[in-house]
Amino acid sequence: MIAYAAGGVLAVVVLIAAAAGGVVAAIFGGDGAATGEVCLGTVTNPGATPAGLSPEQARNAAVIVAVGQRMKVPVRGWVIAVATALQESDLINSGTPDNHDSLGLFQQRPSQGWGTPEQIMNPDYAAGKFYEHLLRVPGWQTMPLTDAAQAVQRSAFPDAYAKHEPQATEIVKAYTGGTLPACDPLPVSAAGWTRPTPGPIVSGFRTAERPDHDGIDIGAPRGTVIRAASAGVVVTVLCNVAGTSYPPIGGPLPCDTDGNPGLGGGGWYVQIRHHDTTAGDVVSRYCHMLRQPAVRVGQTVTAGQPIGIVGTSGNSSGPHLHYEIHTGYPATRDNAIEPRAFMAAHGVPM
Repeated sequence: MIAYAAGGVLAVVVLIAAAAGGVVAAIFGGDGAATGEVCLGTVTNPGATPAGLSPEQARNAAVIVAVGQRMKVPVRGWVIAVATALQESDLINSGTPDNHDSLGLFQQRPSQGWGTPEQIMNPDYAAGKFYEHLLRVPGWQTMPLTDAAQAVQRSAFPDAYAKHEPQATEIVKAYTGGTLPACDPLPVSAAGWTRPTPGPIVSGFRTAERPDHDGIDIGAPRGTVIRAASAGVVVTVLCNVAGTSYPPIGGPLPCDTDGNPGLGGGGWYVQIRHHDTTAGDVVSRYCHMLRQPAVRVGQTVTAGQPIGIVGTSGNSSGPHLHYEIHTGYPATRDNAIEPRAFMAAHGVPM
């Protein structure tokens, strides 16, 4: 899956990745975000008119939700954005300044660097700028909605957003088929391990057809949450594709697009080092993530903590999680073991 011969190069890149931790934190909201949801929503009814909204309000809400999906913002962010727009503009895209030079759905101010008046009056642009600022707020996913909104808006009425959360939730649900993604953690065994993502095993460990396959493939849909299988420390966050590894830099990388069979590499992947009471040093590996993982090198994680989402980057024929277990650090081909047997022995049937 990943070229072990390049271990020396990878070690250097891991050090670079550690230095890039601030970039990771900026994208995913810092350490606090990693303990909350990283669930992505899917717009299934873009033409909906949610209850209580006029056609104009519904069109603007639809834009906010669509931009959230396009930017791969966790669905919690969509609810925060819609609630904010309800408070700031009642989802009416007003070109008349309401306070100083505040304009548009989010009452953003040209004088405060939000953009030109023409840009701010574009609902697509305004929603994108709101999400950009929200994603920079440390721990935004686990904050009360009103605190997350206030961290972006800096309103004179910081508690005003809370009352809109129920309606905003129903509005978002109208565009996502009546439900929001379920992001509840999987149960953790008495031994401290949990399944990294739900789904069937679609490819086994070192089979006759794939003797070099050092893990198992779990067939989960694109966007499914990937969780740390046990408590530990993140030791690797890399984009690995076509024989080259790249540290997370916050900008476009080859792993940000779907891969294909024969391309080579694990795509966006994470390694976590665990201390197991029965097996000693254990490393778990999670490959083919959809986008830059939600954790950074050196970060301590708990069992079941979200670390990323299922994708198909790197050497992949479709969305799934490639999951490996290694009894030793660093992880090598020689210490890779069959994950299902290990997990079963730790109280987690796969």
